[in-house]
Amino acid sequence: MTAKLYCFGESGNAYKAALTLQLAGYDWEPVYVDFFNGGTRTPDFRALNEMGEVPVFVEGDLILAQSGVIQDYVAGQTGKLYGRDAAERREVLRWLFWDNHKMSSQAGTLRFLMNFLPEAKRPQEAIAWLSGRMQAALKTLDGHLDGRDWMVGPGPTLADCACCSYLYYPEPFGFSRADWPHIAAWLDRIAALPGWKHPYELMPGNPSDRA
Repeated sequence: MTAKLYCFGESGNAYKAALTLQLAGYDWEPVYVDFFNGGTRTPDFRALNEMGEVPVFVEGDLILAQSGVIQDYVAGQTGKLYGRDAAERREVLRWLFWDNHKMSSQAGTLRFLMNFLPEAKRPQEAIAWLSGRMQAALKTLDGHLDGRDWMVGPGPTLADCACCSYLYYPEPFGFSRADWPHIAAWLDRIAALPGWKHPYELMPGNPSDRA
């Protein structure tokens, strides 16, 4: 049975789940959600996820929301991307929680405010504050990757799929690979993995569609 992932290309949170499915070799297909025209607010979508957010994973009668939950399920089903033992799995979870709170929450909001709102409505004070938070998260990530190929252990895990999720997007939001050499090398390693695709290639939806 082919699983379905309700998603759209601009969503870094959806990319975490899509990339996990892709790298784990899971049988899945994307289902486009037209977020920018209210696709997450329809009664049908809210019946799938009362939170009104992507990603949503559907496989038979199983419905899962929140990227970390989907990632955990895929790793459990496939035995891939979750570390070699209990200690590594705890470390993977530590970085998943860090990403949700410190990286993606800043990057996703900042990128939205800087690129997807009309220019006249972009709140400059909020952008400045979030930019500082974003730089602090990048400093933590770059420091952690100094001397490491992967976030946890000797190979890619869910932690890599989560923490990289916003960093492949081309829209400006305060991240430049040239400023963070350890992050840049790590992103190249992830992109070299079999099955990797850019978020705009892996999921339907692209800002150019609305241009």
